[in-house]
Amino acid sequence: MTDYASLIRDEAVWLRAWLFDDALPLWLAEGIDERNGGFVERLDCTGNPLSEARRARVQPRQIYSFVEAGRMGWTGNWQKAATDGLENYIRRNCEESGAVVALVSPDGEVLDASFDLYNQAFTLFGYAHVANANIHGSATAETRADHLLAYLKRNYAHPSGGFEEGNPPVSPLRSNPHMHLFEASLAWEQIEKGDQWSRLADEIAKLCLGKFIDRETGALREFFDENWGPMPGEKGRELEPGHIFEWSWLLMRWGLSRRHRDAIDTAKRLFEIGLEFGVDETRGVVVMGLYDDFSVRDPVARLWPQTEWIKAAIIMAENAEPSDRLAYEAQIHKGILALKTFLDMPVAGLWRDKQLADGRFVEEPVPASTFYHIVCALSELFRYQSDVSSR
Repeated sequence: MTDYASLIRDEAVWLRAWLFDDALPLWLAEGIDERNGGFVERLDCTGNPLSEARRARVQPRQIYSFVEAGRMGWTGNWQKAATDGLENYIRRNCEESGAVVALVSPDGEVLDASFDLYNQAFTLFGYAHVANANIHGSATAETRADHLLAYLKRNYAHPSGGFEEGNPPVSPLRSNPHMHLFEASLAWEQIEKGDQWSRLADEIAKLCLGKFIDRETGALREFFDENWGPMPGEKGRELEPGHIFEWSWLLMRWGLSRRHRDAIDTAKRLFEIGLEFGVDETRGVVVMGLYDDFSVRDPVARLWPQTEWIKAAIIMAENAEPSDRLAYEAQIHKGILALKTFLDMPVAGLWRDKQLADGRFVEEPVPASTFYHIVCALSELFRYQSDVSSR
């Protein structure tokens, strides 16, 4: 019988060294714009920064990555990276309303002031981790999070739960921004900063269980009409295995905290769907897209869904009966091997983003946006490994 616990331990040792010795020092040195401030969008394949417009979603993701690195024990100057990043983000992306604009130039010129619920969700997520770190800017992050959440509720609340995509409302409505609002609310809940975050988590969980999930098949849809029904046409049939795994992880966390049997069972079903239909067994990777009949829509594999596979497998293993744990640990190991194929770069600390159906990787600059996924998965892995070692 394969000793997956030992295999996972060995891989965790390698991944910790990769993260602490290679990736974090590289992104600290090259991934921060020393002249203009803020985090760069991409590094080229030699590790040099590119001067490109900056999406709002990337800045709080990078803030989180450095804060979480510090929490994991990395001794680099994560505090300065996080606090400087927060100050720059507030100065350049945040409007008086509390909402954030979508895109700015490297020197801070607003290039796209449009509202995107996805960006607001990651802003709340980044604020939560700064607040939890108890560093310079923590009080500011807490105040701004309260302000932003109140703004969203006042201007974008959907009458059936969740939030609109615009004001006036526009379609399609999306499950993906709500997934990250769910993630942010659970992060705030951990620091016990008022019950508004627990109420938001409960609202989104209810929306997911009642609207996002097809109760006949267990499929998790991406796009919806104005009444939270499936979006008409092909758009309404789209599924993403990476999000299926990510929702599985989040719903299991919420379900366990609330002792909500339906959420726990739904999370398990999502994990099963992700494994059965979302993993290309030939390449050993999670693909990007399915249709609602579970046929493959997009065979390209990106790095980030591999990290969600790992996280979902970990929480399933942690809460499995002893007789089932080995099977889940096998999935943790498979997810790690998939992730490592994307980390195999000439410059250690970089990664590849896309693998084509034939197994070839796309040669392109390295997106900073992926670091959040990697750090979150490795944080869960190191915690799991520590718990296993202490048994």
